[in-house]
Amino acid sequence: MGATREVTGSKHLITTRSGLNILLDCGMYQGKGLETDAMNRDLGFDPAAIDYLILSHAHIDHSGLIPYIYKLGFRGTVLCTPATRDLCSIMLADAGRIQMQDTATFNKKRKAQGLPLVEPIYDEQDAQACMSCFISVPYHKKFNIEGEVSVEFFDAGHILGSAFVYLDIREGRRHVKLGFTGDIGRYDKQILKDPEPFPQVDYLIMESTYGDRLHESMQDAEQELLMAVLDTCTKKKGKLIVPSFAIGRAQEIIYALDRLEHAKLLPDIDVFVDSPLSVSATNIMRLHPECFNQGIADYCRTDPDPFGFDRLHYIQSVEESKQLNVRHRPCVIISASGMMEAGRVKHHLANHIENPSTTILCVGYCEPSTLGAKIMRGDETVSIFGQSHKVRAELRRIESLSGHGDYNEMLRYISCQNKRKLKRLFLVHGEEETQQHFAATLEENGWHNVAIPSYREEVEL
Repeated sequence: MGATREVTGSKHLITTRSGLNILLDCGMYQGKGLETDAMNRDLGFDPAAIDYLILSHAHIDHSGLIPYIYKLGFRGTVLCTPATRDLCSIMLADAGRIQMQDTATFNKKRKAQGLPLVEPIYDEQDAQACMSCFISVPYHKKFNIEGEVSVEFFDAGHILGSAFVYLDIREGRRHVKLGFTGDIGRYDKQILKDPEPFPQVDYLIMESTYGDRLHESMQDAEQELLMAVLDTCTKKKGKLIVPSFAIGRAQEIIYALDRLEHAKLLPDIDVFVDSPLSVSATNIMRLHPECFNQGIADYCRTDPDPFGFDRLHYIQSVEESKQLNVRHRPCVIISASGMMEAGRVKHHLANHIENPSTTILCVGYCEPSTLGAKIMRGDETVSIFGQSHKVRAELRRIESLSGHGDYNEMLRYISCQNKRKLKRLFLVHGEEETQQHFAATLEENGWHNVAIPSYREEVEL
């Protein structure tokens, strides 16, 4: 029902012969302007008929329509890990606020044109209300659904609380074992544990975001970040703007800067985290050390707070955010969103993108139709808040900070499976050309029966 031959809107509906309806993820489509709104409203299923929603992780392209289906009558149970529940409590409310703000801006234009006003897809109250449906299930603990399905989560290593979903569906004497990767993380990360192996499945639904790409070593990311800071803030005396996803990527950047400061390598500049959601997410991350790897656990013995140092400032108020745009001293600004489509980062870009002393540092994936993709592919001018801006800022990218595994890491991830026992492998959450490339790579490596499902395609298992 989503994320088919594209990378947002993750939704997969399972219906058992007894009529039990289980939805894997309920993600929002992102990055296509007005088309996105129509796609999000047209679900293709009755929310009131969904019995269970099993959530792989908290990113909005996987969780963002939960308040919407709640508004339309969903009263089933949402199953996810404890960290995912904590993150959703702030992320969905934030998404509700953004819906209300964007709709208010859009309606001003419609009113001026004499057009009827539109309603937000949901609001902050819907987001808060839907949290009553959530139940937390720790990794490796089986949860039984009405005697015919068991659910178990395994650490996917993508963001805090992200999970591989293992389903054992029983129909009489027949067992169907279905796996859903959600988003697959990377190995040897700075903060989170590696993706862990999972039990043998008959059918696998697998993400493929970077199925045509190899990342640089994550060990190089810290040095690349330091060079971006030195070149921008010390040599050019400018501002380094880091558009970053509020969950996961922002904390990795903060931790890397903390390590550089701890090693006395960071120049004497201020670092601002200008994203209320990033601030809240960082506090939640502090509450879940069970998700941390041994490296950061060891680091915390000499630095008790890996997400804080003297010149690091967390910004909440709009007024403080506006002050950054009239500040003339060099600094680093970490601000959401990662695809540069919404949030405070758009204001920083509007104010600085025409200044050659500014550097825009992209640290993650940008869906092809987003503002971030347009900037990073080298468009000479871009539209921000309806105004045209020449792109004169320096552009940099650190590919190795991606939260998604590349094709070698994804092959490594599924190496725990017996190829002969896997009946079908469905590729989702990837652009079609990338999926074709990854399907060929899988075939070359002995994986057969690889399918690239189409939108709303039905398959009987």
